[in-house]
Amino acid sequence: MIGQQNKASRRSFLAGAGATLSLAPLAGCMTTPVASPPPPSSLGFAPPPLLPRLRIGVDRITAITVCTRPFRAEGPRLEIERVGDKRVVHHYGHGGSGWSLSWGSATLAVEKVRSVVAEGAVAVIGCGAIGLTTALLLQRAGFRVTIYAKDFPPNVRSTNATGSWTPNSRICLESGATPAFRARWERMSRESFRVYQTLLGLPGAPVEWVDNYFLTDPEPRAEAASAPESRPPFADHLQREQTPDLVPRSVALAPGEHPFGQHQARRSTGMMFNIGPYTKLLVEEFLEHGGRFETRVFHSLADFRTLRETIIVNCTGYGAKDLCRDETVIPVRGQLAHLIPQADVHYGLYYNNVSFVPRRDGLVVQQTGTDEYYGYGDDGTAPDRDEAEQAVRTIAGLFDETAA
Repeated sequence: MIGQQNKASRRSFLAGAGATLSLAPLAGCMTTPVASPPPPSSLGFAPPPLLPRLRIGVDRITAITVCTRPFRAEGPRLEIERVGDKRVVHHYGHGGSGWSLSWGSATLAVEKVRSVVAEGAVAVIGCGAIGLTTALLLQRAGFRVTIYAKDFPPNVRSTNATGSWTPNSRICLESGATPAFRARWERMSRESFRVYQTLLGLPGAPVEWVDNYFLTDPEPRAEAASAPESRPPFADHLQREQTPDLVPRSVALAPGEHPFGQHQARRSTGMMFNIGPYTKLLVEEFLEHGGRFETRVFHSLADFRTLRETIIVNCTGYGAKDLCRDETVIPVRGQLAHLIPQADVHYGLYYNNVSFVPRRDGLVVQQTGTDEYYGYGDDGTAPDRDEAEQAVRTIAGLFDETAA
């Protein structure tokens, strides 16, 4: 897609990225109330305005994509290795937290580079969320950067991420959450959060805040008894315990304070990434600051010796499993159903292990499973149409109920 860069190829790439990554909202997606206006709120403030009715159905699915998230039990790998006359800074293994932690993690990777050299040329391997942000921070630190990769946006795994702020999603196992790791994770989380606040309100809404509604049935569903969990737990509590000040607390809503009938509901507010325009923003800045792209396939770390740069940052995500022969990298399969955008919908939903994210570059629906082991160890990339349609029907059912 992208070889040696010149002005013509840059224009071609950006035009193609804009056409591929951004979907214009359809006309005719009119606001339809989900329910009659709720009574005055008991929470001490006026209830929110009526939520626009979500137009959702299997006939509105535009694509089904699969992402292989690179999980490591001890968390991301951030360390320096010598390969021949090269110094390689390994920077991969962020599980489901790659976009969320990218700026903070890249800050640590750049510090590793600067511990070796103060200026000059640096190679970044990989062009996903981690590779792009690392390349940008290296440029801002004064380095000349070339990104080498087999694939470029939108044909990278990061493009298929959900797009939610989830800084502790499969970031490590509980056993890996040592005091040192906790401190490193908090620094990554807070620095990333700080940068994301500077990206609010930009054209294309690369980053924005949305309200999310977590819904449960009024009567618990009967479930078959399950065996006690024998697998080690994930460290899914870091955000709650260490950075509770970064996002507003969720609030319980009584029937009548939300438009979802008798369902029990909690509302929270969180950050969301519109990955199409956000990726385009990163690529444009990289090119504007003299960055170069080169298509290159690496089969092993020994292939790095062919690069002209002596300092290399390895941001290959799940690809590091084969490239580095790193068996600590475990695949975690995640699938998204992409649907036609709806410009007036700015709220997310979570119901019966299905999440809905209202991205402007295309609504996404995802089956999340009953726990964080859903998709664990599965490196399959073939789309599952049945799973996608069932997830869409689960969310669509909420609106069938409220319309009754």
